[in-house]
Amino acid sequence: MATETLAIEVAYALPSKQRIVALRVPEGTTAHQAVDLANLPALFPEVPGESFARAPLGVFGKALRDPDTQPLREGDRVEVYRPLAIDPKAARLERAKRQASDPKR
Repeated sequence: MATETLAIEVAYALPSKQRIVALRVPEGTTAHQAVDLANLPALFPEVPGESFARAPLGVFGKALRDPDTQPLREGDRVEVYRPLAIDPKAARLERAKRQASDPKR
């Protein structure tokens, strides 16, 4: 009996470099397994390899609650998310402080 395979993609981006890895995976492959199969540490040697194992994952912009059990479907694009450089709330607070102290306003 032949195992069905799915065409999927795994995407990761840095500010200066982006990659989308096209893969054919067995049916039942999870999002985390797909990231492992994409071998992102080889494509992004500047990023510590363990970062990919711990990174939050999503499919087409929707965060996955449990990527270890989330089976993929034909055509899915698994996205590996980077940590934020600065907390959005802190960034808004800093902007507000700068604007409040700007004498031109």
